[in-house]
Amino acid sequence: MRRNCVASASASASASANGFLAQKFGSKEDLREESYMEVEQELTQGCADLEALLSHLDRKLCDTMALFCCRSDRVQVRLSGIKEGLVHLNSIPHDQDNEEEEAVLAAELPALAKEVARIDTIRAYAETALKLDSLIGDVEDSVSSSVSGMLRSSSYSVQSESLFCSLFQENHQKTISYLKEIESILTSIAKMRPQWMRLLSAVDNRVDRALAVLRPQCISDHRSLLASLGWPPPLSGSNLMNTSNTKPSEFSNPLFSLKGDLKTKYSESFLSLCNLQQLQRRRKCRQLAGNNLQTLIRPPLWVIEELVNPISILAERHFSKWVDKPEFVFALVYKITRDFVDSMDEVLQPLVDKANLVGYSCREEWIGGTVASLCTYLAKVIFPRHIEALEKGGPDEISSNARALWLNLLDLMISFDKRTQALISDTGLLMSLKEDETLQRVSTLSVFCDRPDWFEVWAEVEKLEVLEKFKPALEKDKNWTSVVSDENKSPVICDAIVQNLSLLIDRARSLPSVMLRAKFIRLTCGPVISEFIDCMVHRCQEAEGLTALTDDDALLKVVRSINAAQYFEVTLMEWCEDLFFLDMESLSEEAGSKCIFHEEISRLKDFRIEWVEKISTVILRGFDARTRDYVKNKKQWQEKMEGYAVSRTFLDSLDYVQGKLSKLEGLNALDFVTVWRGVANGIDQLIFNGVLLGGVKYNDCGVERLDVTVSVLFGVFKAWCLRPEGFFFKIARGT
Repeated sequence: MRRNCVASASASASASANGFLAQKFGSKEDLREESYMEVEQELTQGCADLEALLSHLDRKLCDTMALFCCRSDRVQVRLSGIKEGLVHLNSIPHDQDNEEEEAVLAAELPALAKEVARIDTIRAYAETALKLDSLIGDVEDSVSSSVSGMLRSSSYSVQSESLFCSLFQENHQKTISYLKEIESILTSIAKMRPQWMRLLSAVDNRVDRALAVLRPQCISDHRSLLASLGWPPPLSGSNLMNTSNTKPSEFSNPLFSLKGDLKTKYSESFLSLCNLQQLQRRRKCRQLAGNNLQTLIRPPLWVIEELVNPISILAERHFSKWVDKPEFVFALVYKITRDFVDSMDEVLQPLVDKANLVGYSCREEWIGGTVASLCTYLAKVIFPRHIEALEKGGPDEISSNARALWLNLLDLMISFDKRTQALISDTGLLMSLKEDETLQRVSTLSVFCDRPDWFEVWAEVEKLEVLEKFKPALEKDKNWTSVVSDENKSPVICDAIVQNLSLLIDRARSLPSVMLRAKFIRLTCGPVISEFIDCMVHRCQEAEGLTALTDDDALLKVVRSINAAQYFEVTLMEWCEDLFFLDMESLSEEAGSKCIFHEEISRLKDFRIEWVEKISTVILRGFDARTRDYVKNKKQWQEKMEGYAVSRTFLDSLDYVQGKLSKLEGLNALDFVTVWRGVANGIDQLIFNGVLLGGVKYNDCGVERLDVTVSVLFGVFKAWCLRPEGFFFKIARGT
């Protein structure tokens, strides 16, 4: 049978042979005797090689058939015995009443059925093993013939090289079809016969050895074909060196110029690599069945890698001229990425779809490949130079020039990422840009994923840059006295810190990982917020230390700080409700399932509570000092009413409280309510304990005076509430 296949293959190759002879004897000069000798020697050697290969295949076929016949005979003998037993059982009359024979049959039937099932399993195992052995033998023979053919082709003439390339490509396609059939059988075994693990392991080992030879062969052939197409196109002196944002009018793309036989060869080679990768993907999924396949990192598309790698090597020759001008590096890479991205959709994507490589976009793979090559160059050349410049000043000092160059590099990276990602999003392909893994593949900032030390340097530089701009604004009193709006009553300094933090958050949004974003915000925004809170605490402590908050100016200084804290606390809480920050809450280990600003919000809240209480305490202390004699004078409640019904001292004390609370109306509404309620509660306790529970005896005039005094007290607080008696619970109940 295999000889007939070889004969038919030879007949189909007659056209190629005629072409070969036409090349050898194209002119009269080729008809000399020396030419005959060379052609005869070449054909004789080729025929000898084919005969040797054919003999080897014949011997292997005979051995396999003999083994199959031997096993088939043994299975046939066993099946004949089983058949005779079943015929004997069928011949027994059904109307026999012999209970003993029925008992024997009932006991033997399960064992017989079990034996039949075992024999059937053995037969299926033998047939599957023979089929797999035959297929793997075909794969190994095909791979070995390709290797020997490649070794011989190096000695052949250039004219015959094209013929051998076509034969190699056909051989690769045939080998891959064998491998696909093997994988289908193995997948069926893994699902239906998981107990055949040894057979699976043995076949996988042989397939792995074959693939270890086949993949390099396919890649080598594909690279040779790309070189013949003119890939990569030259960069120097071409339109590609025009790094402007507009496309050149004359544009040459080797992928668009594919025609005729060359296009057919490239498509076949492309499909062979795609099919081989799809096969590898199927094998990996089968071998990892039962595990979480979503955690596997999706490998890049091999055919796109073969396009990216040579053009990246060519581009790096230009990069070496622009070590101090990284903007040219980014411009050239973006231009290469943009100018070839359309051919990925129009020429290559249909081939990938034909190969059933589900989930792959040639546009994404091309962009990801060029970005990855740029990241490699940045990590190898650009970043070490900038890190060295930053470290020259020592750990405590970073030169402003090195810092400016570093920030300029990061600006270029962020801008480049936005433009390259727009090449995907502008086409309507949302792809998986929301997934960290895919976003890392199309972002140059992914260089920080493998270098946390560089990431910390970046965060430190950003933090220093913001603090240098922010600290002078903190020291200006004008920024604390001016109010942004009457609604929130926050000072101008709040806008300054919100703007600076917004800049840092925008930088974090460009990072390709949620974990990196959270870490960046903690390393940059956290210290800036702490600096702001420390400044507010210092201003309040300074005001308290000078006048113990008895002076109105000192009190207003504290009020402005409380307003700033309250406005900033609300702003942070609103930020935490944004989806950008909600994603970070899912990082239980990193963010503790809380808002990333949870600690800062708690500090701001504690600051407000502390200083609001201090303001209330200061007012109550003043009220207590002014009413001390009034409370101690217990005779006044037994005296006849003369002149004012309410004591002048008590009126002065209420006037003091009213004046202080009026000054505090510049406080934000939330904290102002807390202050006056705290003052009301303190006065309530003070009057109740000192007057009502002070062992005082009242006459009728005293009772009347007490009622008038309480009414005046309620009237003072009626400016801030409708029913003040509800906040003087003890006095209202006692009177």
